[in-house]
Amino acid sequence: TLRKPISQSSMADWASKNLNMHTQGIFRRRISISNMLSWNGGSIKKPMLITSNRAIKKEACEMFKLVQSYMGDRQARMDRNHVALVTVTKCWSMQGLRDELYIQLIRQTTDNMCYRSLAWGWELMAISLAFFSPSPKFQSYLEGYIYRHLDSDEKIAQHMKDLKNKKITKSRKKRKQNTEDEGLPISTYAKYCYRKLQKVAITGGKKGLRKPTVEEIMHARNAILTPSLFGSSLEEIMLRQQDMYPGNKLPWVQTQLSQQVLALGGEQTEGIFRIPGDIDEVNALKLQVDQWKIPNSLSDPNIPASLLKLWYRELEEPVIPQQFYKECISNYENPDAAVAVVQLLPELNRLVLCYLIHFLQIFAQPSNVGRTKMDVNNLAMVMAPNCLRCQSDDPRIIFENTRKEMSFLRMLIVHLDTSFIKGLV
Repeated sequence: TLRKPISQSSMADWASKNLNMHTQGIFRRRISISNMLSWNGGSIKKPMLITSNRAIKKEACEMFKLVQSYMGDRQARMDRNHVALVTVTKCWSMQGLRDELYIQLIRQTTDNMCYRSLAWGWELMAISLAFFSPSPKFQSYLEGYIYRHLDSDEKIAQHMKDLKNKKITKSRKKRKQNTEDEGLPISTYAKYCYRKLQKVAITGGKKGLRKPTVEEIMHARNAILTPSLFGSSLEEIMLRQQDMYPGNKLPWVQTQLSQQVLALGGEQTEGIFRIPGDIDEVNALKLQVDQWKIPNSLSDPNIPASLLKLWYRELEEPVIPQQFYKECISNYENPDAAVAVVQLLPELNRLVLCYLIHFLQIFAQPSNVGRTKMDVNNLAMVMAPNCLRCQSDDPRIIFENTRKEMSFLRMLIVHLDTSFIKGLV
């Protein structure tokens, strides 16, 4: 279920305060807001958004050409993957360009009469959201724009049909031949973008010093149709692995990364789970894992450990579902009650959580704590935020609950019997 957008304000409200109004003709007449927010086949001579930054002013106009090239509205010297790479890298490197890109994409996907161009515009928005979010001020307006397209397929089809009835040209046969390659329904892109926007606004985009790569661009595009193993629900992940690992009762990604940590001597590594792995290497491993591969070249246990934490943290719903949150923080000092909560969880969540606790119990053994300097309290501290999510915005409640979350997870590491997990995959 997709929640309604935060703001019900229209894009026009935001545009009236933030658009850098363009002019046309020898009399320099102002272009209306509706025209400023409608598809444009020409170039632009100044940014869509008001800015005093000279670099952004220059880059914004070049970026508009890149958007047109990706959408097939302008001839490009590069293939579409490289057009997307240049566009995304500009915005990833220069924060001030991000809202500019999203408003350009809104413009080029509004009243666009070519379905293929429209689909590719939405595809570029989906790819961009894998790398960076809009500014907090613009987020709710972009969210509202995407939300209005969740069920827009019939309206768009009717719009195209009306136009074809008006313009019966020689190219009509050509258009009909091209319909098979027109792209996915716009609602498919919109639903993906809507979820992705809500996620990237919380977790942030691509981190690290290494610039985006073509492989990451292709991965972001493929994720529209094939959801990533990161950020999906447990049910979706299990459904996806059904063909490859039909006998597995646990997510392949969970068990493989856990085993990698142990295979690389993680239980003897000081600061494991506390010291982050190199972010660029973690990103590279994430790409491999999303293709169901574990490279043989890994040597630092902190890399799979960091990715494992990320997998738990990015689950669509936490391992301990939201409806059990109150019971968890109410029973943070009672071992029996804490264990009883685990038994109430849905079967898949219970198995995933028990596997995690069994894994942490290995590190909590005194012989390993001496080497890792990560006792049960430290393990609970670094792992609790990845299993439980406080929904409050009140800093005092968050602070108070953080302590209870840690204590609850500590109870499970010390008291939960996970012996049945051995041999379960």
